[in-house]
Amino acid sequence: MKMVILYLRHFEVYLQGVCSFTDRLSPGGFQQKDTDMTTHTNSDYAAFALRVTSGSLFLAHGWLKISVFTVAGTVGFFESLGLPGLLAYFTIAAEIVGGIALILGIGTRLVSLALIPVLLGATWVHAGNGWLFSAEGGGWEFPIFWAVVQGAIAALGSGAFALKVPALQRALGQFA
Repeated sequence: MKMVILYLRHFEVYLQGVCSFTDRLSPGGFQQKDTDMTTHTNSDYAAFALRVTSGSLFLAHGWLKISVFTVAGTVGFFESLGLPGLLAYFTIAAEIVGGIALILGIGTRLVSLALIPVLLGATWVHAGNGWLFSAEGGGWEFPIFWAVVQGAIAALGSGAFALKVPALQRALGQFA
């Protein structure tokens, strides 16, 4: 896990260009430039766009499971696949809470990484329907793409216009 965190830190530095070997040393061992908090880069805006659109889709998918399929129907579907019904509740909660967190930019890296298993599960469910998501029952194309997007969000971070929660930032550091 420590290697994954270290890799994500190096990747963030590479993508956002905030590392300089001539500036001050940060607590995590990386040397970072002092930057104006109101200055956003194109990467910040791209991260914002990915974060908000992905969060909106998660929120919509979670709400669909409640309002259209119903919770009982979703539990029944999970059980028909041979999965424990309890997993349906966790999936709905992950999609709704994770979607809201992504939209607000709270714990973005951690949330996006936590949502990848949900998407890999959806990929497994749709794998038998073929590649195209337009196929009957939906294919695996969209969930696998969405999982890759979550990896990109984890690498980019919250981007612009993220809600800052000081206690969470202290606890999670750059993963907040």
